[in-house]
Amino acid sequence: MHQIEVRDVTLVYDTPAGRVPGVQDVSFSLEASEFLCIVGRSGCGKTTLLNILAGFLAPAAGEIRIGGKVVTGHGLDRGIVFQDFAQLFPWRTALENVAFGLEMKGVPKAEREGIALKQLQLVKLEKFAQSYPHHLSGGMQQRVAIARALAYNPAVLLMDEPFAALDALTREEMQRILADVWRETRKTVIYVTHNVAEAVFLADRVVVMTPHPGTVKAQVPIRLPRPRDPLSIEFLEYQKELLRHLTEQAAEA
Repeated sequence: MHQIEVRDVTLVYDTPAGRVPGVQDVSFSLEASEFLCIVGRSGCGKTTLLNILAGFLAPAAGEIRIGGKVVTGHGLDRGIVFQDFAQLFPWRTALENVAFGLEMKGVPKAEREGIALKQLQLVKLEKFAQSYPHHLSGGMQQRVAIARALAYNPAVLLMDEPFAALDALTREEMQRILADVWRETRKTVIYVTHNVAEAVFLADRVVVMTPHPGTVKAQVPIRLPRPRDPLSIEFLEYQKELLRHLTEQAAEA
């Protein structure tokens, strides 16, 4: 059994101009511990699909199953990391932010703080446990957000362009840290990005979506050893393949 199954998912938005499809007949599946990236041009439904997976939106047709169970809303089996730095609570320290979900579950203070500290160690921020978000850089805030998403041990991690607002060097550092975290935790990850190099660096497999309406155009397995060398010929060839699919989309449009 696949850990995640997306079956013929369609979502339609009602707008003043009429009904507009967000995604249409999207299907793919993931094995446990697989790292899947979703790439595509703006308007192809990447974030819409992630919101359906998160349980924030209900599909008009089709279904999503996680661990064999149909997704009917948000649940603690899914951790979520957004692009926006404001996802952290500004009045809570890094440690308190990471421990928040455990606090809501009623985990005793000493236990939840111990778990939160381990997650901060995983993202190399244990020295900043007592720092507030406004004392942290953008990249550090995103690391806290990743630690918080992992703290209550979800089966699946959903990530919506979490590094898009970072400068190039910080983004590369965050990609390496995330690859290390994934190798350590072996979570099943669905990661939305518009950056094909990022997708090749992180993913076991890349789903390429085409816009208007958002559908799956191709699925590209990335058969490269880890850690990956972004300057290798093989790495660049995978980038070219993904860009070729995206260019074909533009020509067809």
